[in-house]
Amino acid sequence: MRRKTRETILTHMMLIIVCFLVMTPVLFAVSKSTQTRAEVFRFPPQLGPGTAFLDNYRTAWNTFNLGLYMKNSLIIASIVMFFKTVFSMLAGLGLVYFDFPFKNAVFYYILFTLMMPTEIMIIALFNLVSDLGWGNNYAALTVPFLASATGVFLFRQHFSSIPADLMDAARVDGAGPLRFLLSVLVPMSWNTVGAMALIQFIYMWNMYIWPLVIIRENTRQVVQVGLRSMTAVQDATNWGVVMAGAVLAMLPPLIVFVLLHEQFTKGFALGQEK
Repeated sequence: MRRKTRETILTHMMLIIVCFLVMTPVLFAVSKSTQTRAEVFRFPPQLGPGTAFLDNYRTAWNTFNLGLYMKNSLIIASIVMFFKTVFSMLAGLGLVYFDFPFKNAVFYYILFTLMMPTEIMIIALFNLVSDLGWGNNYAALTVPFLASATGVFLFRQHFSSIPADLMDAARVDGAGPLRFLLSVLVPMSWNTVGAMALIQFIYMWNMYIWPLVIIRENTRQVVQVGLRSMTAVQDATNWGVVMAGAVLAMLPPLIVFVLLHEQFTKGFALGQEK
């Protein structure tokens, strides 16, 4: 019993140390976000709270328009998260419960696109979006990302684990494919839906290169580009203000993660009962 107790205490101490090491950059940013420029560069470094807490956050929010950038990112991430999840569910439904020519070939082609990062398609995507007249609006930041090979794969694998007899039973009861999806599959798939929604929200919130290329008006820019502009427009960078902006930008995805972390964990747990 004593040996088991010592092992438990040692394990918890190691986990606490690891958690502290992982949290160190965040704690450092939070600390520096409250300090003036002089306090940031003080030697030895001051790791506690500073004297410019309200000033730094007020400056980041108002002077550098971080509130506007966060609003834009929130709208874009929410739109993509919702529609990408819906389209991925519909694609997974078709790949599992419908028979059509070359179904497996279509699925393997979708998997193949996972190996193609967005960066290699930027030039072609830029030309397409410009020809459609979508530059400098939300359509340029949302429509190209409404389809997801990751989401299709996730829902296809999940739906494959659900007995096909349920589809036959629903058909006998007069339920069509969409009714079967809404009444049977969705209630059985909340963990997968939550995992997909969380992944896509954080992905869109952290997007940087594509908005930097396609958006030229600051009023429609996203938060990651806004954070970069905070250092570019200052002659002498006030890192306290920059860290305050980084802390504010971290809050929305953190809140979404806290709300959906249980579904995210269960959605990717092998052998977890859905």
